[in-house]
Amino acid sequence: MNLLKPRLHALCLAYVQERLDAIQAAINAAQESANSETKSSAGDKYETGRAMAQNERDRNLVQLQQARQLLTEIQRINPELACDAVRPGALVDTSLGHFFISISAGKLPFDGTDYFAVSAAAPVAAALAGKRVGEVVMFNGKAVHVIAVS
Repeated sequence: MNLLKPRLHALCLAYVQERLDAIQAAINAAQESANSETKSSAGDKYETGRAMAQNERDRNLVQLQQARQLLTEIQRINPELACDAVRPGALVDTSLGHFFISISAGKLPFDGTDYFAVSAAAPVAAALAGKRVGEVVMFNGKAVHVIAVS
């Protein structure tokens, strides 16, 4: 059994967890900042500081929701399942590079090779969707050969 997909899946999970932790820390810091603003004789300064902290907190809440959506997407993928065509959960070797169709987590260096975790909505994944070993697709004006799908 090939352990590559489960390891790449674990790297994607770690990526999402790091994002969740960083966003939660930023939310907590913004909340602390809003709570610690002291009322001064310059009431406008107090209100501006609280409003800025609230805006930062709201922005971080949107990012938190997006990160939770990524977590849901990666948890839907079973890395133990083999794929014979390009779809979410597939590990695809092409003439363009190695892709793990999962979430947009970027470059995942593993064992001396760079793999790219891309969402199924990414242009390269959309171009490869449904393709099998031996098929060729045009992507950005280049012929991309599907070498392996697992």
